[in-house]
Amino acid sequence: MKILGDEDLNDGGLMAVAIEALEAAFLARAGHRLIAPPRHHVSFGDRGDLVFTIGGILGETPLAGFRVYETFGGADQIVAVWSVDDARLKGIVLGERLGSLRTGAIGGVAIRHLSAPDARSVGILGSGAQARTQLAAAAAVRKLERARVFSPNEKRRAAFADEMERALGLEVVPVGSAREAVDDADIVIPATASRTPVIHAADLKPGVHINTVGPKTCDGHELGLDIADAAAVIATDSPEQTSAYASPFFLAGSGHEHRMADLADIIAGRAGGRGSPGDTTLFCSVGLAGTEVVVASAILDVMSASA
Repeated sequence: MKILGDEDLNDGGLMAVAIEALEAAFLARAGHRLIAPPRHHVSFGDRGDLVFTIGGILGETPLAGFRVYETFGGADQIVAVWSVDDARLKGIVLGERLGSLRTGAIGGVAIRHLSAPDARSVGILGSGAQARTQLAAAAAVRKLERARVFSPNEKRRAAFADEMERALGLEVVPVGSAREAVDDADIVIPATASRTPVIHAADLKPGVHINTVGPKTCDGHELGLDIADAAAVIATDSPEQTSAYASPFFLAGSGHEHRMADLADIIAGRAGGRGSPGDTTLFCSVGLAGTEVVVASAILDVMSASA
């Protein structure tokens, strides 16, 4: 059994490993072989929750496991993975890096299947950990040439641009507004903590693909609802999770909540994706439960093979 921490997951090549693992997981979901129930919260009063996501894959090499994280104010997480056939605990991954890697990789799978194949530019809103992994995932599935980033803190967005330009080998430019970041971008990634819209449909060009990150609720979302109005395709990684939040999902009551396709069905060819170059596509990532187990298993396999 291996025990990995954040320091073990800094290899840039692991994003490609995570994306391929999740591609297989979504196909398993389409084939009813992915176990991914909505997350479960255990409340500790006003101190916060422990949140559990449990899941795995059935088939030739079945996996099972869980992730648990807390909302007490820290960032500690545990992911445990079992090999079902031999009842062996494959390993444990500690820390927050795996969660960001998994979320970024889900975004990468969505970009692979919903953005224009010739997409070359990205507009990033936010300069935190999720913005970093989302841009890395986009660069892993598209031949990007440039990105523009906006966040309110000028020093943070400049540091983000410098770091990601060196890491990914593409031009990354910090800009002074959200509108400037997304102007004429082929792919837009809002990764902010804003509870009010920072971009609207008029800010985006036709044919753009938008990836949201994390739950967006009626109480707080950074996208104008007119972007959903403009979208020819709206997809999510977990329709079940969008209806399981305590606060209603941000599309609830908009008339668009029933338009959301399951990304797994698009990947498997059971639902329509991008139909023409002018189609605007919107992916609402809510974090498909159980997929941390799949990504952790793939990383543990890579680490074992290289040991």
